[in-house]
Amino acid sequence: MQIVNALKDAKQKLITSDSAKIDAESLLCSVLKCDRSKLYAYPEQVLSMEQQTSFNKLIALRAEGHPVAYLTGHKEFWSLNLYVSQATLIPRPETELLVETALTLIPDDKETKLLELGTGTGAIAIAIASERNKSNITATDLSAKALLVAQQNARSHHVENISFKEADWFEIADIDSYDLIISNPPYICADDPHLQQGDVQFEPVTALASGADGLNDIRTIIKQAQHYLNSRGWLLLEHGYNQAAQVRQLFKDNGYTASASIKDYSGIERISMGQLAHQTTTTELN
Repeated sequence: MQIVNALKDAKQKLITSDSAKIDAESLLCSVLKCDRSKLYAYPEQVLSMEQQTSFNKLIALRAEGHPVAYLTGHKEFWSLNLYVSQATLIPRPETELLVETALTLIPDDKETKLLELGTGTGAIAIAIASERNKSNITATDLSAKALLVAQQNARSHHVENISFKEADWFEIADIDSYDLIISNPPYICADDPHLQQGDVQFEPVTALASGADGLNDIRTIIKQAQHYLNSRGWLLLEHGYNQAAQVRQLFKDNGYTASASIKDYSGIERISMGQLAHQTTTTELN
């Protein structure tokens, strides 16, 4: 079968997808180990039986709803080609706003200490590290399998200023104090029907859902982060489309002296940030 016909057949099988054309092309490129330009340059190239069989299997899985990123093992984020696995969330384009916002707070001419909680693929930490090579970043995750993915991505992009640690939020060996703490934590309500739909149903639920209102982990992070922020340090969080006001209130309730929310390109308050004007140390808590 020729490339052009294979793609035509695949798009018909993916008729329920709103991105059937892109999905089919991405999966075929994965099989052929090429970019999309080859598909257009050589539409009459005939697939081998092995290539056709592999492609058909991927299309069948995609038709069942499996995410393209898991099928190809890769996802682009911040112009970085990242390896992904079913142990990690798939990086979303909207999370790039978290990176953009962090970069406005991180000087590029001096050392800055950062902590990322729940790193997953390492997308956020690696993106920041690639832009701020003087930053000293600690990136954590509760999942050892996710950390292996993050470490592989850091190596493939030759990033050396990140230390990866297995930890449940702030239960970090040799924890320090930081100029910036950043996280894209679970924030979906546990009974949200979207958890059983689309790509999300195949992703690790522990990295998605957080209690009845989706704010359990955010509450924990906001409460505990203040004890590990340097004076005038910032805590930066991604959250749900309707949670910004609640997150700002949580900052206020926990003694942060400033807070703000930032809208994404769709006009949704997607990021909230809180600042401490003074340092609270772990010693002061005892």
